Amino acid sequence: MKQKTILMVCLGNICRSPLAEGILASKCEDLNVVVDSAGTSAHHVGEGPDHRSVHIATINGIDIGDQRARKLMKSDLEDFDYIFAMDSANYNNILKLATNDEDRKKVKLILNESNPGQNKAVPDPYYGGDQGFENVFTLLEEACEVIKNKLKNEFDV
Repeated sequence: MKQKTILMVCLGNICRSPLAEGILASKCEDLNVVVDSAGTSAHHVGEGPDHRSVHIATINGIDIGDQRARKLMKSDLEDFDYIFAMDSANYNNILKLATNDEDRKKVKLILNESNPGQNKAVPDPYYGGDQGFENVFTLLEEACEVIKNKLKNEFDV
């Protein structure tokens, strides 16, 4: 089966989506999957992930330190098989770039993977303390486990 491409999207691409990228990439090392991340704003383009995201990833055995923030582009909707938004605001901003139903169908709220139909948001931990980053890691780890299992099933078909 051909390679699958997955994009994780949050606002600034320095907290939630870099963690989601790192978590899913680490879970899918044995699959033909490419994971990337982007932000719907350009505030942090070129910056590395927030040090608290790097820390929580590191203590969980994941290295995200080399990632660099980038802004979501219209071409991302064509280039990626799946696009996971961290919350409804980013979900709606991604959909504004979509030009057809095929691209719209690629966009999903990430926590609907682990909590189907609940439309829960991954809370933005930026202004919170370390506990917020731990909570975000746990939420994303659960969702990424479901995504990995779905991908494995796609490759087994």
